[in-house]
Amino acid sequence: MTRPAAGVVPGGTVTGGPAARGPRGQHMIVVDLGYGDAGKGTVVDWLCATRQVRTVVRFNGGAQAAHNVVLRDGRHHTFAQFGAGTFRPGVCTHLSRHVVVDPLALAAEADHLAAVGVPDAFDRLTVDGEALLATPYHRAANRARELARGADRHGSCGLGVGEAVAYGLTHPDQAPRVADCRSPELLRRRLTALRDRLSAELGPLDAPPVADCLPAYLAFAERVTIVDPGWLSGELRAGTCVFEGAQGVLLDEWHGFHPYTTWSTTTTANAEALLAEAGLAGSATRIGVLRTVTTRHGPGPLVTEDPTLGLTEPHNGTNPWQGRFRFGHFDAVAHAYALAVNGGVDGLALTHLDLVGQGLDLRICRRYTDLDGLVPGPPGDLDRQAALTARLLRTRPVYDSPPPADWPTAVEQALGVPVVLTSHGPTAEDKRVRKVLLDTEGGTATRLTVTTG
Repeated sequence: MTRPAAGVVPGGTVTGGPAARGPRGQHMIVVDLGYGDAGKGTVVDWLCATRQVRTVVRFNGGAQAAHNVVLRDGRHHTFAQFGAGTFRPGVCTHLSRHVVVDPLALAAEADHLAAVGVPDAFDRLTVDGEALLATPYHRAANRARELARGADRHGSCGLGVGEAVAYGLTHPDQAPRVADCRSPELLRRRLTALRDRLSAELGPLDAPPVADCLPAYLAFAERVTIVDPGWLSGELRAGTCVFEGAQGVLLDEWHGFHPYTTWSTTTTANAEALLAEAGLAGSATRIGVLRTVTTRHGPGPLVTEDPTLGLTEPHNGTNPWQGRFRFGHFDAVAHAYALAVNGGVDGLALTHLDLVGQGLDLRICRRYTDLDGLVPGPPGDLDRQAALTARLLRTRPVYDSPPPADWPTAVEQALGVPVVLTSHGPTAEDKRVRKVLLDTEGGTATRLTVTTG
């Protein structure tokens, strides 16, 4: 599969520094500044537990997201499509048009939420009718392509999200969309055309007949509230919303290290676009999430990888499609690149501080041996990104010595952004407010504080 030519539908603009912004409002954007798995879900859950949040807005990705939230009573859920604030009563989820929606996976996720005490997840869900659908045919094609790469596999969640995006780009007027689920005959025609095109290209697909799929999509349309694109503008004006990103900026479709990337804009660009459509451009507070170790799932650059750390993680293991979950030391070079690509953030949430003090020799890498930093290029230049990938796979890290005694301060100094929240465990109760973000124009504090009483 090849992507559109450089410059076609680029998701976001690199500025090389913080973007120009107006006065901050009540909304928050949560974005991962690594390769994913930094703890976006637990940060979103904390925001929803400590503020009067109306809706969590998902603004990229799809069912491949895996945002783990653990409650104090031990209940756990891996949020894929539902917002990570769903454990909190009354907090709704909106799947924007930038999300690839998988109704079959959504139903399975709702079943698990019901099993852990959240029976009304569907009742609190709205979905933009323009969002693309991920289907069993996309999934089967995704897996067939990945298997055909053999030893050169890119790493994939195997859920067909990228296939759905690619098909939407090449057949924009025929790609199945959420609103089609309300029109059985239209959906039948589009699913049939999709299946036939992919089968002609790849051979027979390991997927069910169209007639067997239709009932699930029609049930989805009856169960959820499908809305028009303009609906979100009213929601943003009605109360506080948290925009929840998926994956990480270092996997971005345009700025990540090609070909080990996702078919998704993982920066805050989509969230900022949705806010701009509501007349709220540049008004949200942006929180970048990082962890004390840099990780990635599957193949691709991880300059600071160090198997001797001996780390494992209960919710991230090896699987047949993504491959091995890898650990490395904190890569300030790569995270600074992510900040530049994203146009900056207003504050950092630093997670997994419970690893500090466990006898691990955790370091910070501020430079590489043969690469003078990572300089963002124009969005969509995938040849440039592939060349950068080749260099990253050859370079080596240079570490600070000794290890930092004060991790939040060390991260602030390395990246030039305040650490406003620290996380010392998986639950909301394990979070600590370190600094209050200030609106430098208006002098009012952004309400990043814990409500007590």
